[in-house]
Amino acid sequence: MVHEGFGMKAVVLLSGGLDSTVTLAQAIADGREVVALSFRYGQRHCRELESAEAVCKTYGVRHVVMDMDMTSFKSALTRKDIDVPEDRAGDLSSDIPVTYVPARNIIFLSAAAGLAESVGAESIYIGANAVDYSGYPDCRPEFFKAFEEMLSKGTKTGVEGRPVRIVTPILHSTKADIVRLGKALGAPLGLTWSCYNGGDKACGRCDSCRLRLKGFEEAGCADEIGYR
Repeated sequence: MVHEGFGMKAVVLLSGGLDSTVTLAQAIADGREVVALSFRYGQRHCRELESAEAVCKTYGVRHVVMDMDMTSFKSALTRKDIDVPEDRAGDLSSDIPVTYVPARNIIFLSAAAGLAESVGAESIYIGANAVDYSGYPDCRPEFFKAFEEMLSKGTKTGVEGRPVRIVTPILHSTKADIVRLGKALGAPLGLTWSCYNGGDKACGRCDSCRLRLKGFEEAGCADEIGYR
């Protein structure tokens, strides 16, 4: 939901995946002047960053890539000694999987808030989803509400009565809804990357691939990327 009264500039957290790309497309559709923010944090692969760059070039938006080392954080996305789960049975949001990166959204949103203050952006768009997701605690509505409250207390713009707002346009959407929205907005879904494993083609077996494939199937659309 977009807060009323926002200015025209926004920072969009862009991983290069389906959700964040549709979120960027929504920010542009909302009339925002976008600065996209991605992170090179020691993740398992950088294939998604290639997608993020391609998406930004398609839209002609500024792309900021921040470097940080999160390899000491215990996660299958930052440690090669932890296997990415494949073909998990049951409800993928029923527990917190090993692909959860501790405090990742806290860190990313904090960096986005700093960038927002620096470039004069009044909002941060993030493509978090609390419906078809992998059980991450930092993708829940109560987390974003608490983070927004924190920004109102701990930033210059916040204490001046102009706190940076968090916008979560797909938070309550199904993955199929996200695919439909992306198609309606003309987002370059074929440039996006969701697979946790990287490579030339998506694995089709990790949680992220399975949720993506489920979304395209339920939306009645063919996924444009290749799968092994």
